[in-house]
Amino acid sequence: MIVELCRRDISGRYRGSMGGLLWAFINPLLMLAIYSFVFGYIFKSRWNVATSGDVHFSIVLFVGLIISNFFSECLNRAPQLVVSNPNYVKKVVFPLETLSWVAVGTALFHAIISTIALLVAMFLTGASVPWTALLFPLLLLLFLPMLAGLTWLFAALGVYFRDAQQIIVVLTTSLVFLAPIFYPRSSLPARYQWLLSLNPLSYVVEGARSLLLWGEFPDWQATLGYLLVSCAVAWLGWSAFQVTRRGFADVI
Repeated sequence: MIVELCRRDISGRYRGSMGGLLWAFINPLLMLAIYSFVFGYIFKSRWNVATSGDVHFSIVLFVGLIISNFFSECLNRAPQLVVSNPNYVKKVVFPLETLSWVAVGTALFHAIISTIALLVAMFLTGASVPWTALLFPLLLLLFLPMLAGLTWLFAALGVYFRDAQQIIVVLTTSLVFLAPIFYPRSSLPARYQWLLSLNPLSYVVEGARSLLLWGEFPDWQATLGYLLVSCAVAWLGWSAFQVTRRGFADVI
């Protein structure tokens, strides 16, 4: 059922457009071209040369944006997941918790398409793709429980607190700019770099760059720690959703 709902969600988003699902691939390519022009040609931005090697700044930036867009799409949709489906709450017996997985699944689809666009761009620019890129899906698997838990939490919050939508948009934007997406961790003073680890995006962004660009493995201790935190967030979010769902029908 989740797969079918994801398919309907994705097809519905592009229904009626001339390009159809092709837009899911065209959009990230167009954005990558814009990043290359703005940051590479106008601002002449450069990453740490010793780290990036022959990888263009726009490629490094785009990897971070794949993760941040994945994150933002899930959380920004969360407050409206239950509210926008009153029939599922009142008129039919429906497992409401699956709505969060539908949001995560749709966002995952766009993240995968963006990753394919990234690999195409790396090939066209002559940047080498290390074999560690094959492990990138495993990194996304670590991220999924975190996203599902936060989506459950904010979906429940959105039922009782309608201003949650506006607050979460500000929150997700803040987390994007407070993660090492537009800048490397090393650009911060050493005594403040640990603060970036409090951001749920930081580990995944840096791990994605390690696997897709640098040919390196993320630190195994950090990976284990993130997995534990991700599962804990998933459990807390699911628990909060199950406790509060009893009052959904009375509020909607």
